[in-house]
Amino acid sequence: MKGLLLLVDDDDGSREAMASGLRKSGYEVVTFDGGQPALSYLQEGKPADALITDVRMPGMDGYTLMAAARRERPDLAILMVTAYGDIDGAVQALKGGADDYLTKPVNLLELRRRVEMQLERRILARQAAELKERLDRYYSFESIVGRSPAMQRVFERVKVVAPAPSTVLILGESGTGKELIANAIHQHSPRAAKRFVALNCGAIPGDILEAELFGHEKGAFTGAHQRRIGKIELAHGGTLFLDEISELSPDLQVKLLRVLEQRVITRVGGNDEIPVDFRLIAATNRDLEREVREGRFRQDLYFRLKVVTVELPPLRERPEDIPLLVQHFVNQFNAQLGRNVKRLAPSLVDALRAYPWPGNVRELKNVVENMVLFARGEELTLEDLPAEIRQARPAALQEAAAGRWVPRRMEDIEKEAILKTLEFTQGHRARAAELLGIGLRTLQRKLKEYNLKVPPGGRS
Repeated sequence: MKGLLLLVDDDDGSREAMASGLRKSGYEVVTFDGGQPALSYLQEGKPADALITDVRMPGMDGYTLMAAARRERPDLAILMVTAYGDIDGAVQALKGGADDYLTKPVNLLELRRRVEMQLERRILARQAAELKERLDRYYSFESIVGRSPAMQRVFERVKVVAPAPSTVLILGESGTGKELIANAIHQHSPRAAKRFVALNCGAIPGDILEAELFGHEKGAFTGAHQRRIGKIELAHGGTLFLDEISELSPDLQVKLLRVLEQRVITRVGGNDEIPVDFRLIAATNRDLEREVREGRFRQDLYFRLKVVTVELPPLRERPEDIPLLVQHFVNQFNAQLGRNVKRLAPSLVDALRAYPWPGNVRELKNVVENMVLFARGEELTLEDLPAEIRQARPAALQEAAAGRWVPRRMEDIEKEAILKTLEFTQGHRARAAELLGIGLRTLQRKLKEYNLKVPPGGRS
């Protein structure tokens, strides 16, 4: 059955002709010869997907029925049938809340088409509402795992920042959840009903990044066969999230600064200035102040971005959150992979807390997925840990047991994270970049900058 329709018309011939045509198309049709019986049906809570009603009927007319039906079932699709040439009646029907109207004599093919269109709209609206509900739950502050004091401070700051229109700069190592926080800010902002558009500036080659940001006109360059809207335009009315913003070239830094100052863009290959309205959230895993000092990032753009900063702590600085995160990911992957892991061995939890997690939450999530996928029972133990974590565990446990912590330069932390991730991926650079949460181009630049050797067998 395609749907249950209520059909109301005091003209027996017209009513039965429409009902017959709709039934042949697979609809279940309940017919009424007046408005009051149809309204009573709805008031009894019986099922209905759409109401098709004539306007002029003795007793309760179609307008009165429509208004009462809308109060009973706000999501009910309503189609009005008016007399031929009755333009005023059609206008009144639409103003009164009807979704569509037809004129008599009714064309049965057109009736079926209009009914199908309205029911499809209702399905899409329900799906959109369900998706929004899931997104609201996923990006609610309560759903972001973290009870440590460091994360609680982040949540408190983000709750204040979200409803404001201010530009936000999120700082944190790769894998700390910068995009998750950015999306949570958007979902709790006045712009939540509009788009959240994300772009990783380090994952796109520099020669096409400008077109990704600003869009392009037809014929702007080889392969530009038609006009394309860029990310900034797509974010109009909503939020634009630029991850790895430190990877923007000097030219693009200038152009982004102009957009932030003038709130207009020009597509590649075009001349028209297009007004844009969006909130910018930027993120980076680099020290932007150092980038400014060393001439790699514009100071004026930095000040434009640094209106409000949110700094995410690395996972090694909030080990008390690790058991919560592990359980969260176990539940997630149990559902996704059809597994039934119920317990975590205490020794496993201790080992996970002691490991430094250079790839942060993203690395932890990947490790938990691996363990759940290959779990041999309902309990995860030390034996389920991937080999590279088990091999790194003794030194980490010794340091944790001794209560030692030695300050390290960010450069050294980055080097260690890159090397360990490349070892984990057996030298596969693209996979390593994905795990680290950076673009392949960024990884290749860092390998050169730090003079790091890719393990044997490595490939891009």
